[in-house]
Amino acid sequence: MSHKPTFSDYFQLHFIVLIWGFTAILGKLLEPLDSSAVVLFRTALAVVGLGVVLAARRQSFRVARRDYWRLFATGCIIGLHWVLFFMAARLANVSVCLAGMATSSLWASLLEPLILRRKVQLIEVVLGAVVMAGLYLIFQFEFDKVMGLIVAMLSAMLASLFTIINSRFTHRYDSLVISLYEMIGASVCALGLWFITQALDPREAISPIQYIPQTTLQWLWLLILSMVCTVYAYSVGVGLLRKFSPYMAVLTVNLEPVYGILLAVMIFGDAERMTAGFYLGTLVILAAVVAYPLWKNRPNSQKSQLPTPL
Repeated sequence: MSHKPTFSDYFQLHFIVLIWGFTAILGKLLEPLDSSAVVLFRTALAVVGLGVVLAARRQSFRVARRDYWRLFATGCIIGLHWVLFFMAARLANVSVCLAGMATSSLWASLLEPLILRRKVQLIEVVLGAVVMAGLYLIFQFEFDKVMGLIVAMLSAMLASLFTIINSRFTHRYDSLVISLYEMIGASVCALGLWFITQALDPREAISPIQYIPQTTLQWLWLLILSMVCTVYAYSVGVGLLRKFSPYMAVLTVNLEPVYGILLAVMIFGDAERMTAGFYLGTLVILAAVVAYPLWKNRPNSQKSQLPTPL
């Protein structure tokens, strides 16, 4: 039985979303390291970090055999999601990538009723439509970055999918254990994509793409990406699914564009400055994020419940 989220839970959720908003920036800073290589080294280092933490705590790694394969498969979804995420940031820029990720609430409103077999809630569909309206504004004024936005939206769909799946695992296992097995799955997925990407790279051309980190700075960014943005933030995020519904968690993650865009403008300057239409669309998406908890916490609303475990 889950407890009602406290102010500390809300603060922690927003803090890890701020950290996730920084991941696209790290992806840009790691160029020309290929997206598959970024995810491969990120997840491999995270597996080591999670293993050390669990061993230090003398915590059991054991899960049911069927759940091991389900966690592994979920990790593969996460790995593909991250590869598409970093790819989107490079096809367009950090701001457009993060704006596309805000469609996760729309995907959640469609996928959660199907996967968890609950009734579709009108408010979720309406807010999903509001998010789409915000994206329409972005499309209209940033048409030259459409491919990056589409890739980011596909990444958002996968993010919603694994968030919904993880909401059921949190009732059975510790968040660090869940994260360990999923990072193993993500590593295997990224390794496969790493080999495929290299195989498709035209050898006759002089390509600036790197498949192995070559500088101390790249390793530093990867350590931050793996230990702070993955071991810490991802594990805490999984644990918070015991307090929040998947839709609420996904909707709050939609603040990632707001936090990330502000950080990107501060770090990259003019390269991340967008049109007024882009920022208007982002504000529309933010309005949907704010509206949902206000609606759910109104006096006559029913108490939301987490789905039953697998």
